Amino acid sequence: MKGRETPALEWRPGEWKVGLLAAVAVTIAAAGCGDADHRALSGLPAFCQEVLPRVQEHLEAFPQPDGERYGGTVVAGGLGELTGGMNSLTSPEYMARLHQEFVNLSPLIRVDSQLEYQPHLARDWEFSEDGTRLTFHLRDDVYWHDGEPTTAYDVEFTYLRATDPQTGFFSAGSWEPYTSGPDGVEVVDDHTIRFTLEPHPEPLDIWRVLAVLPRHLLEAVPVAELGSHPWSTQCPVGNGPFVFESRDPGASWTFIRNPAHPPGLGGAPYLDRYIYRIIPEQSTLLTELLTGSIHLYLAPNPDAVGQIQSVEEVELLDFPFREYVAVAWNSRRSQLEDPRVRRALTVGTNREEMIQASLSGYGEIANAGVPPFHWAYHDALSDVLAYDPDEAARLLEEAGWRDRNGDGFRENAEGERLTVSVAFNMGNRLRQEVAEIMQAQLGSLGVELQPRAVEWGAFVQEMTSPESRDFDGAVLSIVTSIHISDFDQFHSSANQGPMALSGMADPELDRLLDSIQVVVDREEATPLWHRYQERIVELQPYTYLFFPRRLAGIDGRLEGVEMDARGELATLNRWWFR
Repeated sequence: MKGRETPALEWRPGEWKVGLLAAVAVTIAAAGCGDADHRALSGLPAFCQEVLPRVQEHLEAFPQPDGERYGGTVVAGGLGELTGGMNSLTSPEYMARLHQEFVNLSPLIRVDSQLEYQPHLARDWEFSEDGTRLTFHLRDDVYWHDGEPTTAYDVEFTYLRATDPQTGFFSAGSWEPYTSGPDGVEVVDDHTIRFTLEPHPEPLDIWRVLAVLPRHLLEAVPVAELGSHPWSTQCPVGNGPFVFESRDPGASWTFIRNPAHPPGLGGAPYLDRYIYRIIPEQSTLLTELLTGSIHLYLAPNPDAVGQIQSVEEVELLDFPFREYVAVAWNSRRSQLEDPRVRRALTVGTNREEMIQASLSGYGEIANAGVPPFHWAYHDALSDVLAYDPDEAARLLEEAGWRDRNGDGFRENAEGERLTVSVAFNMGNRLRQEVAEIMQAQLGSLGVELQPRAVEWGAFVQEMTSPESRDFDGAVLSIVTSIHISDFDQFHSSANQGPMALSGMADPELDRLLDSIQVVVDREEATPLWHRYQERIVELQPYTYLFFPRRLAGIDGRLEGVEMDARGELATLNRWWFR
């Protein structure tokens, strides 16, 4: 392939809004100049002014690695902001969590390309014979970017905050089998920690998801203020392979190599710098990739495949993923409270046509949130909600919605039109297309479906805040864990939580979700999982649309890139330019 020069990065005046090294860079250029240092730090929160010089001092104690693979900057482009920043306790958004896990922070364990658990911060672990105690043994060579060691006390702090209801952990149901609070955790020594739990399926998976946070920096922060603390987005001090350098809100995040990253975890990254740019237009992202302004286009639309493949210097990657796209229906709305209406909206949507039109065939129909490669997937449901406009019309008639005045739209007995707005985040072309295709298809059945574009931050707030759920339907993508748990989405006890978009309150669904949470043996759990998916089909809290294959456009000069169900950045610390 033809080579290209790594594009120069020209930062406009004022673009370095917040930064670690940027904030103290003047000190490097003018050693000993206290006034210059003070000017560089001025304007930042007091917390950041205190921690940034310590990060700089720690990094300067380590020599930068040398060799033919070392050097260069990778610029990735994605549609949305890293919502919640590096705070693994409060951020529900996939792209933010991807950066927490593989860029700036570290979890206790990770999974390999076969989705098997592997040591990370924890060098090993063991369960008690009865499965009620889990002990992790931590590495002793991992340091926070300000020089403090990562210890079991950091894990304890993170656990106590994650299980505290005031924190609002995005997947609180994952902790249900664990004994929350101080009674559930014991620090044996600096590098050994033990947890108490009820035996349950995939007990290690939550430790893959949860990146450990620094106790020494955040312990004094009131629990309710963790999400808004400057650490999250203005000066996060991590312990991962890349050190946070700067952020231009709404535009970019910049990270630099951590020269102190231990060899046992891959050592110092080959790259000097990694930049995540927020580019809210798919067409602009494509142009930036094809012209070499970015090296990685995260999750391009399938309609860009032809153009990506036509450029010799760029490669297209596609791989199966743990994601599904669905429309979440807010059953709290009067027009959506009847499951027959929600089922009609599903069978009245031609999802196979949607896969061909919007995914160029890169996907398959979903009827629940269990992906086809998962052991609990219910094969018998593959055709249960096939496109059937006649059945959709029958269900709507049965639910009392018919065209009473001859205007082409259905009304209820009170004369109210069946109008449903469907929100999607602005700039996401795929989700916009989904809403527009549904508008056309359901419109022929007398349903007035209104697509509604919402700015990303407002979209997340509107969907996840119990006080702000002013929506009928929303097109969203959900990335499942290895341990699939829909408890926070559909259990009635979680109805005020951030993930309870649909407002489900169904006794049978509750019983199934409770049972799935505790049955460890897969053979015993399979019929429960199958009945659970059948009940989801009956209730239709979501119109599950499809499981898309994950796509990425990438500079062909990059080596060491592996993308699979773990995510796009799983091997970022081993990427290098040839």
